[in-house]
Amino acid sequence: MTPTKRYPMPTHCPVSGEPLEVTQLHAPTSGVTIEGRFEPNEFALLPPEPLEFLRIFVRVRGNLKEAERILGVSYPTVRARFERMLTALGYEPQTLADEAEDHTDADAIDDILSQLERGDIDANEATLRIKQRRDD
Repeated sequence: MTPTKRYPMPTHCPVSGEPLEVTQLHAPTSGVTIEGRFEPNEFALLPPEPLEFLRIFVRVRGNLKEAERILGVSYPTVRARFERMLTALGYEPQTLADEAEDHTDADAIDDILSQLERGDIDANEATLRIKQRRDD
């Protein structure tokens, strides 16, 4: 028996545009079918672009600089995609002041780690600089 092709789960009605409701789950091996009203988690309802960004974000373990490298876009573009993903998940976007502070800290730590990677400083110096940065 050839496997049935699987398609991404639609999340909105093609006619009304309203969210679809999951009402049936089926286990193909056992043949068991469960009917009811099920609520998918917020990740299952993400549109394609934020979902793809989430996959990359998880793959790079939350490192936006690495996401920047993989996507081949600028850091501000990566931050904008990250913010759009958070908004799609229903989280409040950061204020500009919070974002500027986080960006400055992240950049400083990235610079320290780059120096360590290049061999400009050793692990002890990198640790000391990062601790000082976090204490400020």
